[in-house]
Amino acid sequence: MRDRRVLVTGGAGFIGSHVTEALVRAGATVHVLDNLSTGRRDNLPAAARLFQGDILDGRLLDQALAGVEEVIHLAARVAIRDSLLHFHEDARTNLLGTLALLRQCRTHRVRTFLFASSMAVYADSARPDPVPESYTQEPISPYGLSKLAAEKYIRLLAGDLGMKCVCLRYFNAYGPRQASTPYVGVITIFIDNLLRGAPPVIFGDGKQQRDFVYVNDIVRATILSLDAGLDNEVMNVGTGRGTSVNEIARMLIDKLNPGLEPVYAPAQPGEIRHSVADISRVRERLGYRPEGILEEKIDEVIAWKRAPASGT
Repeated sequence: MRDRRVLVTGGAGFIGSHVTEALVRAGATVHVLDNLSTGRRDNLPAAARLFQGDILDGRLLDQALAGVEEVIHLAARVAIRDSLLHFHEDARTNLLGTLALLRQCRTHRVRTFLFASSMAVYADSARPDPVPESYTQEPISPYGLSKLAAEKYIRLLAGDLGMKCVCLRYFNAYGPRQASTPYVGVITIFIDNLLRGAPPVIFGDGKQQRDFVYVNDIVRATILSLDAGLDNEVMNVGTGRGTSVNEIARMLIDKLNPGLEPVYAPAQPGEIRHSVADISRVRERLGYRPEGILEEKIDEVIAWKRAPASGT
């Protein structure tokens, strides 16, 4: 990693700040572009250079890309339910922002472009079976649609722009620094409720399963992808293991407030029922093995949420 220059868009956010830290530790020169809408300046290591502003700001992109050879594109509006109401803003950032970045990458002769995609690109699944990258891609939310469209543009254009590209479909990330919002991160949302003495609210019957992947595993897959020399590749990043929302609620209630019971509300539009990753390809291509054990790592999230510096 030494002597490498990398731009991380969204690099002050939840996943982005962990990626930025890993790159800095490895000796890379890291530029971060972030509007700080959900990211925080104090998430960043001192060695990372922050360019604060909008990803559609061409002048700012020029400054952030100066001397950069590799781009990790994480900047996005990440809210599936919210994207149904704010589909224009979602497409502006997630799709048009990606296209603006691609255009500037050509000018700066970037050679590697890594895109943070999402499990939301897939169609709904009636069973909690792991889905491979070839699974039907029919998003049921504007967020998923914007991510899939961005993937397709990247894979179509990267070669002509002189770049190798990799698209990583992250599943349900959790870990310290995940921003507290009503829309993203069921583990963080449940912890927030329980620390206030309120019950977790489960939308639907709670039997829906998710693949909860620890943020450091996502970081490792991302860095491995940057080093692997792959081109025009798409890979799931998860654990291959499904956990129901009911199980998450019970686990956290037992840890934080055993007297409470979850409250159930109607299922929300735009959210798929089951989402579990088949990680065969990322194992084969990168030697990736998820290391974070949910029952253990969830205590790290609780400790972070309890800390005064967590910002909650």
